[in-house]
Amino acid sequence: MKIEYTEKVSENIEDALSNVFCSYAKKNKLEVNYKKFAFSIKDDNEKLIGGIVARAIYKEIHVEDLWVDEKYRGQGYGKQLLDKVWEKFSNQEYDNLNLATYKFQAPDFYQKCGFELEFVRKNEKNPKLNKYFFIKRF
Repeated sequence: MKIEYTEKVSENIEDALSNVFCSYAKKNKLEVNYKKFAFSIKDDNEKLIGGIVARAIYKEIHVEDLWVDEKYRGQGYGKQLLDKVWEKFSNQEYDNLNLATYKFQAPDFYQKCGFELEFVRKNEKNPKLNKYFFIKRF
């Protein structure tokens, strides 16, 4: 037996793990409902100025990444992206929209967008890396 490290995760590995994961969930009478998706905002010249990448899994939507170009921040684009996710999934069978962010990123922004702080995982070595976990229930 051999354990290998890689930073290039192949589709074979992802597919194999996904199949096992889904099979295990079914044994526990759960539907995985896995779906990765994104919304993006482009300017009139088709230049990407912001985007959100998220995934649906079980009965929740998890935001993996939200980004708006610095030039366009403070103009409501980040909130618009979150609102699009909310609109898309609010009338479906999902329980919540959740995400995590670091202290140096945007915890105040997410609270202004209606997210509730669930907990903070403190980083003992660098407080800027305290991780904030947020939830917003459908």
